[in-house]
Amino acid sequence: MIKKLNILLTILLSVTLSAGHHEKGDMHGNSVQWEIDTYTSSAPDFIGDFATVVGASGEVLREGTNGWTCLPFVPMPKMGFKNPNEAAPACADANAVAWANAYISKTKPVIENDGWIWMIHGDTGVDNFRPYSEGDKANTAPEDWIYSGSHLMLMPKDPASLDGVSTDFTTGAPYVMMKGTPFVHLMIPLEGYYDYQPESAPN
Repeated sequence: MIKKLNILLTILLSVTLSAGHHEKGDMHGNSVQWEIDTYTSSAPDFIGDFATVVGASGEVLREGTNGWTCLPFVPMPKMGFKNPNEAAPACADANAVAWANAYISKTKPVIENDGWIWMIHGDTGVDNFRPYSEGDKANTAPEDWIYSGSHLMLMPKDPASLDGVSTDFTTGAPYVMMKGTPFVHLMIPLEGYYDYQPESAPN
């Protein structure tokens, strides 16, 4: 479950890494162009087309111009990702990068403004209430597990601003994840949010 966090760390390193050539070796993994196309398409074109792209290897595949970073939240399997969702790709702004840094280091997030993360291809499942539960379905109560499709996330500068927001992810409305922890954030479902867990969709 910590593997996703190791990939998140590459966001923080991307500002100091030098862009370079990234070759597909020994017929394993996905091509550089596949990575760029997939990770940038986790946000709308007007963001992804101008964002920095960090590959699954941790190196910068393309320098951006708009302050956003797109990358996978899951390590690449030896034979590559079969589809975009397997990579759980995301595009994050600078404040969300700072938030992610705090999450990785298990410290309280201190950010200058609200942070935003786009995940149009969805994620691979998480406990709605428990930090560091990525991929840990076996230790999650079934009613707390959510395998999210397309969504946008708000990482608040002031966590208290989300105090009155519901944790119910079955209504289709924005809801809170990780309530009562320093890592509380707002999940904003988009079209296709329930594609991977249709049983949780509104009736």
